[in-house]
Amino acid sequence: MTTLLRASGSAEFLRLVPALAGFTPRESIVILPFRGSRSYGAMRLDLPDPDISLEEYADTAVGLVSRVDGTDAVAVVVYTDSEPHPTRDGLVLPFAVEVEELLGCAEDAGLRVVDALCVTPAGWSSYLVGDPEIGALADIVPVTEPRADGDVYEDQFAGTALPHADLAEKERVGQALADLTDILCRDKCGTLTGRENPLAIAALVMLEDVPAFFESVVHEPDDLPPFATAALLWCLDRPLFRDVAIAQWATDLTGGMRTLSAQLAFAGSGTSVPDDLGEVFLGRGRTPDLVRLRNALSVVRLAAARAPRTSRPAPLTAAAWLSWALGRSTHAGHYLALVREIDPEYGLAALLETMIGGAILPEWAFRRGPVE
Repeated sequence: MTTLLRASGSAEFLRLVPALAGFTPRESIVILPFRGSRSYGAMRLDLPDPDISLEEYADTAVGLVSRVDGTDAVAVVVYTDSEPHPTRDGLVLPFAVEVEELLGCAEDAGLRVVDALCVTPAGWSSYLVGDPEIGALADIVPVTEPRADGDVYEDQFAGTALPHADLAEKERVGQALADLTDILCRDKCGTLTGRENPLAIAALVMLEDVPAFFESVVHEPDDLPPFATAALLWCLDRPLFRDVAIAQWATDLTGGMRTLSAQLAFAGSGTSVPDDLGEVFLGRGRTPDLVRLRNALSVVRLAAARAPRTSRPAPLTAAAWLSWALGRSTHAGHYLALVREIDPEYGLAALLETMIGGAILPEWAFRRGPVE
């Protein structure tokens, strides 16, 4: 989101931050990159862990914001449940030492500091004044804007809960997945009897063209029938097809077809996958269509909600990657935690956890323009 700052002061600026972030952060440090008077979105970080070097934390944070094209200044806002500490010399704001380190690192990197603020349950204040005073929270009520993905009054965890799926829905999808898996096994052996469920046969026909199937679900994400959901779960549970889905949803139908051909060639003869296809997974290359990514995320979240427990790691891991691709690392971490509860050894989840833990973001997250 790109916003031209017209804030008359720090309170007005704080009213804009949730709209820039898309939510009201909690227990977070938010860094906002500026070019002149324009702010291009917001980066949220967890508050510093006492076990991690503060210098390393600040270097990583400033390194991330410096990657945003054209950034020449930053603002920092701490959101914390900790209270200011009164002393004989005045108030000491929470995380004052950490913010000082962060601002010093930003200045060393040649970045101008626009503002540095703290929001606590008691009110808000500035780190840049010698004798901070607490302003009223009523002064910083967020400026609301219509958004496709949430309410700015909610925190960074809002929207992570899977859609509701009742027991009947789960049973229908579970039975459909069992029927489809059975028919695929028997079809492979040439032992179909003609008495199979017609809906399972229809799902089998859908899987004759996997990229076309992946394209259909991303264009109609809201209401997958049980056998279509089962077909999607079956595909995502197989790394070859799961990787095709991720690459296709981040590119287009042609990208999916190329990825499928490359995956089959690799499986058959060990032929290397083209670099441009492999780099999509790492967040490199052309900026994806954000609506397309959101639709895909809706599809896999719904599939995970309806899936039998043992079939959930695959759609949850896809949801984690899609969230990460959309710049929602907090959401991605939540889905990976759900995977870990079911299968601590799930391979792709472990790789994504390494990427997120290393503060790696997609390259397209640092580009100006229509990217959020």
